[in-house]
Amino acid sequence: MPPRRHATGLFARAALAGLCLLALPAAGQTVIDSSAGPLRIAPMVEGLDEPWAVGFLPDGAMLITERAGRLWRHDGTATLQEVTGVPEVAAVGQGGLLDILIPRDFVRTRQVYLSYAVDQRGGGQGTALGAGRLSDDGARLEGFERLFEMTPGSSGGRHFGSRIAEGPDGHIFLTIGERGDRPAAQDLARHNGSVIRLARDGSVPADNPFVGVEDARDGIWSYGHRNPQGLALGPDGTLWLHEHGARGGDEINRLRAGVNYGWPVIAYGRHYSGARIGEGTHREGMAQPDYYWDPSIAPSGLAAYSGALWPEWRGDLFAGSLTMDYIARVDTDSLEPGGAVAAPAAEEALEAPETGRVRDVAEGPDGALWFLSETEGALYRITPAR
Repeated sequence: MPPRRHATGLFARAALAGLCLLALPAAGQTVIDSSAGPLRIAPMVEGLDEPWAVGFLPDGAMLITERAGRLWRHDGTATLQEVTGVPEVAAVGQGGLLDILIPRDFVRTRQVYLSYAVDQRGGGQGTALGAGRLSDDGARLEGFERLFEMTPGSSGGRHFGSRIAEGPDGHIFLTIGERGDRPAAQDLARHNGSVIRLARDGSVPADNPFVGVEDARDGIWSYGHRNPQGLALGPDGTLWLHEHGARGGDEINRLRAGVNYGWPVIAYGRHYSGARIGEGTHREGMAQPDYYWDPSIAPSGLAAYSGALWPEWRGDLFAGSLTMDYIARVDTDSLEPGGAVAAPAAEEALEAPETGRVRDVAEGPDGALWFLSETEGALYRITPAR
């Protein structure tokens, strides 16, 4: 693991307070400083095994995925209920049961979307998307159906991507990593290293940018991605994405139709061997990032904040770090499209003993921020400390 980065200037390191290991939030809490005032971190669920994503239900309960293939429902009590009807997953390397999406019309449809790794024809694994109806008692997914599976032919247990977001018009976006096959991210005939846009039933919208393009997959919305593990819809309708670089070059981008984001032809950072990546940092026809990290923080999970509890943070991005053990707040007012702003110029670090390997960050219905720590095997809630 790389050494922890120490914060200076705008990249203000949050103060540390005592470690909290108890199951109920009232039993122990941590308070840290931030640019918006003191923040309280409270444990809400503990004892999780490689938690990957959290989604919120309108009744106040939440659903939590574990990479090995389990889906849990938590209703605010001390008890977790396992949800049945989850699809079989390929828990290989970084693959398994991954992201979850509760769509905006859940009250009417009770539909839940999951992304997950599956064994594919001819060997290897790939990223898939499916949906089912959550039973009225929240105990099972009914009629779960696989809606999408990436083109087969990928091996190795890395770079599944696998974040899901609902677009402003209700379409479903799914990120897919290049599966360690770098050139495939520039091949429109394959889904590797792309973002997919689908209708709710898994069909391809007619206005996708590569519909009707020869030798291109019509589900592709954007391409040239390495391993996108953050996707979030901002309050202004902007769809934000972040992705892993190699040794440096993690990126934040505004997601746009038909755009080539450059991997592995251009990137900020280097290969793990120290060799230069592709042609350097620029090439005509390939997008520049809005923001990038060098060295890498290995970002995972992304929330684009509404401003409900902290109005000064409206529109800002909150990304977990798998290697630096903090949550990065990125001030989007400081970013220009394709401006390639280098960290830490627009960034604040929220760091505490609980923020080890932050896998997911999400905004709850009341505006509180929530995050999953793989190190602690726990789900935490962040609120103002008044």
